[in-house]
Amino acid sequence: DMSKFEGVSTEIGSAMKSVGEVMGIGRTLEESLQKALRMVDPSVAGFQPKNRFETMAALRKELEVPTDKRIFAIAQALHEKTMTVQEIHDITKIDHWFLRRLEDIVKVWDDLETITLDQMSDDQMLTAKKMGYSDVQIAECLGGNSTEDDVRAKRIAGGILPFNKQIDTLAAEYPAETNYLYMTYHGMENDVKPADGGVIVLGSGAYRIGSSIEFDWCGVSCIRTLRHLGYKSTMINYNPETVSTDYDECDRLYFEELSKERVLDIYHRDKSDGVIVSVGGQIPNGLAIPLDKAGVKILGTTAKMIDNAEDRNKFSDMIDEIGVQQPAWRELTTSQDALDFAAKVGYPVLVRPSYVLSGAAMNVAYNDDQLRACLEEAATVSKEHPVVISDFIEGAVEIECDGVGKDGELIAAAIHEHIENAGVHSGDASLVLPPHTLSAYTKERVREAARKIVKRLDITGPVNIQFVAKGTDVMCIECNVRASRSFPFVSKTMGVDFIEAATKAIVGEDTSNMNLPTLETRDRPNGFVGVKVPMFSFARLRGSDPVLGVEMASTGEVACFGASKEEAFLKALLSTGFKMPEKKILVSVQEELIDEFTHSAYQLHELGYTLVATEATAKALAKNRVPCEVVAYPTDTSGARTAVDMIRDEEIGMVINIPTHQSKRLNDNFQMRRSAVDFGTPLLTNLNLVKMFADSVYLHKKEGLTGLEPTTLFEHYAAEKDSDAWTSPTEFH
Repeated sequence: DMSKFEGVSTEIGSAMKSVGEVMGIGRTLEESLQKALRMVDPSVAGFQPKNRFETMAALRKELEVPTDKRIFAIAQALHEKTMTVQEIHDITKIDHWFLRRLEDIVKVWDDLETITLDQMSDDQMLTAKKMGYSDVQIAECLGGNSTEDDVRAKRIAGGILPFNKQIDTLAAEYPAETNYLYMTYHGMENDVKPADGGVIVLGSGAYRIGSSIEFDWCGVSCIRTLRHLGYKSTMINYNPETVSTDYDECDRLYFEELSKERVLDIYHRDKSDGVIVSVGGQIPNGLAIPLDKAGVKILGTTAKMIDNAEDRNKFSDMIDEIGVQQPAWRELTTSQDALDFAAKVGYPVLVRPSYVLSGAAMNVAYNDDQLRACLEEAATVSKEHPVVISDFIEGAVEIECDGVGKDGELIAAAIHEHIENAGVHSGDASLVLPPHTLSAYTKERVREAARKIVKRLDITGPVNIQFVAKGTDVMCIECNVRASRSFPFVSKTMGVDFIEAATKAIVGEDTSNMNLPTLETRDRPNGFVGVKVPMFSFARLRGSDPVLGVEMASTGEVACFGASKEEAFLKALLSTGFKMPEKKILVSVQEELIDEFTHSAYQLHELGYTLVATEATAKALAKNRVPCEVVAYPTDTSGARTAVDMIRDEEIGMVINIPTHQSKRLNDNFQMRRSAVDFGTPLLTNLNLVKMFADSVYLHKKEGLTGLEPTTLFEHYAAEKDSDAWTSPTEFH
């Protein structure tokens, strides 16, 4: 996921940078590798070139220096015959055995390129499938205009079907009677008989930015609920890190691709009763339409309604139709249309592709040049689906409603708000439940809109609706007809499993005894507040800019409860590894935000912190009568000590750097942020977060908050008296 970060080094080496992994299982390296490549990203067809290197110099550099794209450089060299296996080995030092297997994959491609589907023999089809080629790949490779469905039809007509095989969990010492399965074309028979019914649940795939453990939690909750209700459950997933790929969790586990081809193979072989696509995130959700067209029974909200929510154009049309307020918008047809729209509504504007995860290629543009660049990126990511451009509401509060629908009625709901204003992706935002700053009017507008949207989409199952509010405007900006990444947090804070309720709704079971919170519920959670904050991996991504935007960047999250939002927030923040500052605080804030920032700056000063500010910020703070020291910008050449010098010398306990699109000192700001990350100094880059931090620390210092001085288990044991221990001093615990 390094493409999400601006300026990051893509080189891979001894320091881990990946956020997830996949496991492709087959009976040959060729079959397993092609599977695994597709598992990493649905946009990857297999072992073939991607984002072609235009010159030999660029290709050689990619081979010489390992990056996350090296495998595609090898594919290009072999496919285009620009290098031999020996030459690739000399550059990469990859063993000949592996390179020869890759060459064998390419030889099959070369053979298929010369024929059409009608000319293709059953032997050629079987050979291609044994080499790990998908139906999509074969259709792309063959001459003529054959499609995936054409290839599938010919393959099935020739009796070429994959066999299901068991993973031997007993090291071949005893016969393995296991439900741990994979599919392969290398075989003579199936290891297990068809399941003859049951419900298939599609998992979340690889952990990546935007789709991580939260969706695995949803998948596991779903299959556990199904089994508890007496349904046979089948999980399809390929992530070895997950609980959902523990074969004890379901009746059948297929460690397989989340693709139309593979789901159809399993669905028809096991004569399944239906497929649940709404608990695994965006990848399963994106399969709803193709699976539905292929005759698969989608359980829960219909594929047509999922498409109405995911397709930006259809959704915006629908929102207008039912009378729910939304920002001004237009479907993108040409770049000139987008520029005309921006001129009409005024900058900034938001560019939003359809069917994407974690805000991929979603961007805010502040001028014509930025807009042109955003449009180009969005069109690349969302080739088959519309791109919508809309007015971006600055200074708005972002609100979410997580819920469960049943036949178009919300049977469970929870409204929570973001601490950061709109413009920070929901996956990177800090969430507060129950909301603390929303007026009764705003919350009622959210409830009213949520009812209308759920009814219009006839939702049965999980749903997440996002709003922005400013003044009396409460506008819907997005609806995900699936579980969202906040479902685990909401479920644990509200004290009831929203996915259990969604699963029961999907299969038509009763939920009346679950004590679900609804839109009318006003007293949950009662007596405490839950706050969820993001966890970032900027320290591992050398060169990346640790500033937040509309595209998600966090790789994890932490949630804590407290008696107040300040207590819960501070607990959660400290749980991410954030250290309470004990030294000076470096501040550099864009001029337009200084007046707002002054209140927080004075709070920190009153608490005894020494503020050190860059020149322009120091001047503005002095004008507002907030004491501070002045430090030179990182690029200062006068010989004076700079902000980066102070961070490097460990004189700074926290860095507050808040840029805007109007910032001129981009390099100085970047150097301060990056130095804070590189030297392990706590960093805040959002004004609302700074306000919440200052308020929380002020409350903690003046009144005392509970649970802000946690100890490790080892520290607890060291301080524990022998009389209080439940084990003897020498006993392992």
